[in-house]
Formats: sequence, structure tokens, C-alpha cells
Amino acid sequence: MSKDLLFEIGLEEVPARFVRGAIEQLQDRMEKWLSSIRVNHGAVEAYATPRRLAVIIKDVAEKQEDIEEEVKGPSRKIAVDENGNWSKAALGFARSQGVSPEQFTFKELGGVEYIYATKSSKGTETSEVIAEGLLQILHAMTFPKFMRWASYDFKFVRPIRWMVALFGSDVVSIEVAGVTSGNITRGHRFLGKEIEIKEPSAYVEALRSQHVIVDIEERRAMIVKQIEELAKEKNWTIGVKEDLLEEILFLVETPTVLYGTFESSFLNIPQDVLITSMREHQRYFPVFDDKGILLPYFVTVRNGGKESLDVIAKGNEKVLRARLSDAKFFYEEDQKLQIKDAVSKLESIVFQEEMGTVGDKVRRIRKIADALAAKLNIPADQVESVSRAADICKFDLVTQMVYEFPELQGVMGEDYALKAGERAEVARAIFEHYQPRSASDNVPASMIGSIVSIADKIDTIVGCFSIGIIPTGSQDPYALRRQAAGIVQIAYEHELPITLDAIFEIGLGVHESMRVMKRPADEIRKDLQEFFGLRVKKLLSETMRYDVVDAVISAQYNDIVSVTRRGAALMNAVVSEEDFKTTVDSFNRVGNLAAKASNASVSEEVFVEDGERKLYDAWKATSLAYQEAIARHDAEKALSLASSWKEPITEFFDSVMVMAEDEAVRANRLGLLASIDQDLKSFADFSKLVW
Repeated sequence: MSKDLLFEIGLEEVPARFVRGAIEQLQDRMEKWLSSIRVNHGAVEAYATPRRLAVIIKDVAEKQEDIEEEVKGPSRKIAVDENGNWSKAALGFARSQGVSPEQFTFKELGGVEYIYATKSSKGTETSEVIAEGLLQILHAMTFPKFMRWASYDFKFVRPIRWMVALFGSDVVSIEVAGVTSGNITRGHRFLGKEIEIKEPSAYVEALRSQHVIVDIEERRAMIVKQIEELAKEKNWTIGVKEDLLEEILFLVETPTVLYGTFESSFLNIPQDVLITSMREHQRYFPVFDDKGILLPYFVTVRNGGKESLDVIAKGNEKVLRARLSDAKFFYEEDQKLQIKDAVSKLESIVFQEEMGTVGDKVRRIRKIADALAAKLNIPADQVESVSRAADICKFDLVTQMVYEFPELQGVMGEDYALKAGERAEVARAIFEHYQPRSASDNVPASMIGSIVSIADKIDTIVGCFSIGIIPTGSQDPYALRRQAAGIVQIAYEHELPITLDAIFEIGLGVHESMRVMKRPADEIRKDLQEFFGLRVKKLLSETMRYDVVDAVISAQYNDIVSVTRRGAALMNAVVSEEDFKTTVDSFNRVGNLAAKASNASVSEEVFVEDGERKLYDAWKATSLAYQEAIARHDAEKALSLASSWKEPITEFFDSVMVMAEDEAVRANRLGLLASIDQDLKSFADFSKLVW
């Protein structure tokens, strides 16, 4: 026998960004709780709106499962004394398990006999444990921010206003913060009313009758469908960003899409400014023509029906007009500010107490960028642009527009720099040096932007590491993981001929010359290598098996181009070449015996057998070409050359006794294997591959 279980928590409006995590947590906790108390159940359905979190669990068993558990006790030697009586240890074990010694059985485990006790437990009625479980779940819920209300000690994401708890048609009675559960839920705040839920299966339709679409995916589909229909009707392209759609999804209970307009004169403001103002302040979707040009319209979602949409649109238009007027004012005022004056204002903005002002940071970025440009040997005309871009890359931080919309940093810098007469490549680098802003963002397209971006990021990372700010667990206040991943991604996509160690040395050198570091450079360097190693591993793991990643990283990950190409070549061989496993087996036989060598020296004069001469000749004939292929990042060629050693390696082991009695012969053979192993390990540690 089974019944459905419904638990709804009615709340004051929850911030949209908290709802998804909250409902997933409630769903997970409900499932784990039922499993922990041995109650079988069917599907778990989660529902959420701004005012409620709800879970319906189908086919919940009316009774816990009976259990019969076998518990291992002490060995027979300890449990029975020399007279055949139960020892104190055995009697104590019986008491702890609630059984009598007569119930003991003996079983052998690993050649030793142990006593076992069998405990039986009858399952209780589910209805008897539900109330306690729901209360435990309520008290265990966690949120980014909590609230307390009235005089209650209980805290939650927002004040609880009602609760519905039903097991079948029966109310599960619980009380928290002055609210007692029942079978009455509330509809839409303005369009609906209170309604009785007779049983869990009636929940969704009962709320629909009160203008609440409680199913998350249904509500989302309604919004998307209405937007698509409007776009088709008007021949528009509506810019729907997933994060904004997600936010709106948890701002409404009954979604109705509508549109409004704004004065076309505002289109003289940069498109990014208008879009940001609409999205960030008003939660509006921008509208474009078929060429991607912004149109003087916006699309929004109302929490209600289709009544009086023209009135709602006019109200939204009035609010947006004020916002865009502010943006226009800020934009025009910012253009009166000279870049040199803006840069000087950076001296009064603290970047980090121990690392100085943003002005100090800009000077470090310039020095690092210049050193990177020299290391990368870029053309002379680009060197000048790198220096200029580094000097002014942060000037827009003091503008009114960026103060109002921080997400426009770089965007406004590029626009203002162009209007001030800066070269296009310098202006573009101001925008690009913030890239990639996230894991899904593009890297800078230009070399100038890439260099300034790396300089900015490594300055922050080295500076933070130098004062002991190193990400641990979930704590990463300066987004150092993201910035390190950005450096790795830039080096990878542009195939930069520079190692991570070289970037570290430049960053450390500039910091040592310009400020006092609290930690020794060697310690910082070691932490940087480990920190960036994890970022490289993550990059490779997106396209390669974990064992392939481990294999190539074990060889060397300092050169991003090298490690990615070696990983790609090895992954292809592992997946595509049927006999590659035998090749790897031969490499691993070499490595196993090479570990016994005292050094990697080898002398032809000491050779005795044809097998060792053939192996030496085959390796010697291709070793230089192999090393050159690795050096020029031709991983496919290097792996092909290494694979050519498989046959002579096999013949060597078939015909040569490596551990010969003659010490000189043995050492020479081990030295040969060690020399080959050194070459192989410059490509990968093949022993880490899993078959």
C-alpha cells in the first residue's frame, strides 16, 4: 500500500536567484530522508514559484521496510574462554546489539572465525515518522542568506506564511515559527485566493485554477512560446539571455509576455549601454532587427493575465525612459573627462590594501605587459600599442557609466578611447583585457589584448599569492581560479610560444621590484605551479580521458601548446589504434626496468647480444628527430617515432637477459633502457594509461 506525499512551504517572495538552489535542495533532502528511514517511494516532483517551494513524492510506502542485519563481533579466540564460556567481550557485544549470546553464529572470514549477531527490526508506519522528518528538513535547509522574523529563533530564506503537508488525504501536522501545516494553499497574490488541496495529485491543477503555474518547466515553456510568437508576429529578434530568463522564471507565477517602446533618440547611446540598462535594471529583453541592430522596443514578462496590457506597457515605458535618460546623461558627461585625468584618479582607488591602488596595479600591468611582449617577440608597432593599452586599460573605472553599470567596464573603455582618438587596436585591447570573463566567454581576439589580459591576471594572482590569499574550498574572493583559467585558455587558443614558468617569473620579478612581498618567491612559485597545474588539467579534461590527461601532465604541463598537442595525439592513439596497447606495454616494460638503473649512460662497446645492438641503433637513429618533434610541438610525429621502437624493444626483451651476472653488461643494458625511458617520459608517463 502507498500514498502520495505533498509538502509545500509558502513564503514571502524569495529572491529569484535563490529559488532554483532552494527547491533542488528540498527535493534532495526529501529523497535522502525517505531512503534513510527505509521508506520506498516513486518519482519525486519538485515545484517552485517566488512564493512557494513544494515537493510531491509519488507512491510512498505506508510502512517502513523490515530489516534483518548481521553484525560481526569479536573472533572466536576472543569471544570464548578456555572453558568454553562466553568471554566478557562476547557478552558486551551481545548487550550492545540487544541480542542474547544464544543467538550468535560463527562464520569464517579471511581464515579466522568470528561471532555474528543477527538483529531484526520491524518497520513502523510511515505516518508516524513523517512529521518529525519534515521538521528536520526545515531546520536543516541552508541558503546564501537567512532571515529571522518576529521573535522566533527559527531562520529561513524568507518568512514562512503557510504550509501544506499531506500524506494521501491526511494532514501531517507540524508547527514552525507560529505556522501550523494544513491542506490550505494560496493562489496568486492578486488574482487568486486560498484553496483546499484534497490530495497531492490535485495540487498542480488546484493552483492553476488560482492563476499559479507551479510547474517550473511549464512556466518556462509558456514564457519562451509567447516570446517566440511575439517575435514572429513583429518580425523581431528578441535577445533572450538564459540567466535573465532564469531570473524572470522565478519572478512570476502566471507569465504574460508584453512589449513596449522607447524614444528612438536614445539609440544614439551605444547599444551595449541600452541593453545593459534594460536587462540589469528593468529585467527587459532587448529587441533587434534581422541584422542585429537594436530597435526602440523592449519585451518584458508580467506576473498576471492579459488584462490592461496597454496600461502595463505604458508604466514600464515611463520607468525605462527615466533609466535611459540617466544613462544618456552619464554617457555625455563621461566624454568630457580626459583619459589622462581619468588615469590620475586611479591613484585614489584602493585595489587591495597590501598591493596599493589601482594606479599601482596599472604600473605593474605595464611592466609585465612590456616584458611579455619582448618575450613573445611581437612586431615593433604592436609593442607600442601594448604599452599604451596597458597604461590606460583601467581608466573607465572612474567613469559614471561604469560606476552605474560595473559590468560595462572595458565596454565603455573601448568606446571612450575611440572617441578620444586612441588607435582602434588600443581601444579594442581595453575591452579585450577583461576576457575571458567566464568559462563560456571568448578569449581576446588580438595579440595586444591577449598580452594585456595575461598581464592583468598574473599581476592579481601573483599579488594575492604573495600575501597569502590563495583560494581554498569555495573561497575565492578575487576570482583567482577564473583568472588563472583565463591565462591558460589564452595561451592554448593563441598557441603562445611562452611557458607558464616564464609568465610566473615576469610577474614575480615585477612585484619584487615594485613592492614588498610577504612570502619568499620560491614558495610563491611552487604554489603557482600547483595552482595552474589544476587549471591545465581541467582544460585538457574537457576533451580527453582522465588517464590520458594524467599521463601527459606527468611529463610536463609548463608549455601549454606542448601538453595540449601531446594529449590530443595520445588520445587519438588510445582511441583509434587497435594495437596501441601493446606499444604502451612495451614502453612500460622499459620504464619498469629503467627504474633500477643508476644512470642513463650507455656504451656500444659493452654490447654483447644482437637484440641490444638493434634496440640501440633503432633508438639512436630516431631519438634526435623525436626530441625535435616534441620541441616544435609536432606530437603526432613524436609519438609515431616512439612507436617505431616497439618491435626492437620486444625483440630486446625476448632475446636479452637484462639482469646479467656481469655487472658492466647489466649496468649498460639498464642505462640503455633508462635513456629510452627518459625520451618516452618527455612525452607522457605511459604507465598511467588505463585499459
